[in-house]
Amino acid sequence: MDKTFIKDLLVRGIIGIRDWERQKTQDILINITVFSDMRQAAETDDIAYCVDYSALTKLVQAHAETAARLTVEALAQDLAGICLAQNGVQKVIVRVEKPGAVRFAKSVGVEIERSKND
Repeated sequence: MDKTFIKDLLVRGIIGIRDWERQKTQDILINITVFSDMRQAAETDDIAYCVDYSALTKLVQAHAETAARLTVEALAQDLAGICLAQNGVQKVIVRVEKPGAVRFAKSVGVEIERSKND
């Protein structure tokens, strides 16, 4: 299976369970790897057979900035669903991090893996 990735997408949104986290946007760092078969895209050089990472990035960013989820787990699940809805995507790995959320740690977060068969 071939991979397309979005690396270190930094967005600002509401995420967290504490009162102050529900009032003020904070940084959310997103990394996504989508798995698909790119052979036809490579053979034809036709964008129609590619995962449109630009369009996917816009969908992910818009959702992360407006979802106001309580947990990074829920946001990661949302983003996995968005990715799996894209043409040709069979599997996805989504990492969602909250940089600076924990003292003395650069970042904390979760990484999930989902597929169309789940």
